Amino acid sequence: MNKEQFNRMKNGNGFIAALDQSGGSTPKALANYGITKDEYNSEDEMFELVHKMRSRIITSPSFTSKHILGAILFEKTMDSKIDGLYSGDYLWQKKNIIPILKVDCGKEELKDGVQLMKPIVDLDSKIERAKEKNIFGTKMRSVIISANDEGIKNIVEQQFYYGKKIYEQGLIPILEPEVDIKSTEKLECEKILKDEILKNLAKLDNGEVFMFKLTLPEIKDFYQEVINNDHVMRVVALSGGYSRDEAVSRLANNHGMIASFSRAFLEGLNVNQEDDEFNKILAKSSKMIYEASIK
Repeated sequence: MNKEQFNRMKNGNGFIAALDQSGGSTPKALANYGITKDEYNSEDEMFELVHKMRSRIITSPSFTSKHILGAILFEKTMDSKIDGLYSGDYLWQKKNIIPILKVDCGKEELKDGVQLMKPIVDLDSKIERAKEKNIFGTKMRSVIISANDEGIKNIVEQQFYYGKKIYEQGLIPILEPEVDIKSTEKLECEKILKDEILKNLAKLDNGEVFMFKLTLPEIKDFYQEVINNDHVMRVVALSGGYSRDEAVSRLANNHGMIASFSRAFLEGLNVNQEDDEFNKILAKSSKMIYEASIK
C-alpha cells in the first residue's frame, strides 16, 4: 500500500470525484454531457465516448489536487490510457490524485426493501489487476429503499464481508450502502443503517481500516460516530440525485464528511463547449464541492 496515498487520503483536504459510471449508468451520463444514444451503435463505441469524456475531465487544468483527493474509476477506465499512461498512473503521476476502482458487478433485484450486490465472483482477479495498475482502493455499491431491519442488516454484512477481503489483499475498501433519496422512510433507513455499521465496525480486527460512501443524511452531523471510529479512514458523501447546490448545502451541514459526487460534480459540462467554458464550469464545481468538504 502506498503510504503517501494513505496519509493523503486520511488527512488531506479535498473530495473524491466519482467517474465510475458503469454500463447501466453510462447512457445517462453521456446524455447529460450532450451525447445521445443515436450517436453510438455499440457498447464499445459507448465506452469509447465516455472514456473521451473522462479523459477530458481528468486532463483539464481545473481538475487538480488542490481540490481533489481521489477519483473513482470504472474497470474499463482503469484498463484504458490517458496520454500514454494507464488512467490510475496518470492520475497519481501527473495530478497527485489517488486512483480508486469500482469493483461491484451491479445490484440484485429488490428484496426485503434493499438491493444487495450481485456476487463479485472475480474479486480476486480484479484486485490483482488493480494492484498491477497502482490502484489505491475500491468502491462497491448497494441500495436501501425501505426501512427493513433484515434487509439493511444483510446489506451491511455483505459490504463488510467483501470489505475485509479487499483490505486483506492490500487495498482500502469504500463501502457504499446507499439510501435512496426518494425513499419515503429515508430517515428511518439511516438510523437502522448507522446502527448496523457501528455493530460491524466493533467486530473488526485491530488495524483494519475502511472508508464509507453514504447518502447525505436528513439529520445534521448524523454520521459523527462513524466518522470518529478508529476503523474508519474517511466518510464520503454521495449526491444521490440531489442537484449540486442542494448536495453542497447538505454536505456543509455534515462536518467531517467529504464529497464523492458524480452527476453533481459534472453538472453543466457539455461535449460541445469550448475548452475555456468547460474548464471554468469544472473549476467552479470543484471549488464549491471542496469548500463544503472542508467545513
